[in-house]
Amino acid sequence: MVRTKASNSKDSMGNIAEDIRSSFPNARIKALINILYTANWIKSHQNEFFKPHGISPQQFNILRILRGADKPVKVQEIKERMIERAPNATRLMDKLCAKGLIQRIPCPEDRRVVHILITDNGQELLKSIDKTLHLDFLNNLTEKEAEKLSNLLDKVR
Repeated sequence: MVRTKASNSKDSMGNIAEDIRSSFPNARIKALINILYTANWIKSHQNEFFKPHGISPQQFNILRILRGADKPVKVQEIKERMIERAPNATRLMDKLCAKGLIQRIPCPEDRRVVHILITDNGQELLKSIDKTLHLDFLNNLTEKEAEKLSNLLDKVR
């Protein structure tokens, strides 16, 4: 999520075998290692990007879910919709609440149910992030390649 040089030249493209100085018994194992390596690469860039904003990628995900919902959402629904199903989602929401980015709304009919609402401060933070969020590394893929990659990843799952 950090600005990276987008280039289509073969020299600047990553090569998993060179990056980790390894060979693979077959293409499936190479693909698996490549998925894991790339996921960690993206996660590392995300962590660096969100650090100055005072939130984690998981907290960003919670805020985006709430912004998209445009209404209070049950805690359980947020947990189900998260990209990374964090067992510590409640703790993540506690931190967002302490920062004034979300608000808890108890359900009057059922005290066990809590709804979460993004605050104006949370909305403002997302607007600020939207202005600085750059996914330049995705420019290495055409729309057709991105669609094919997404379909292949769906197929793996």
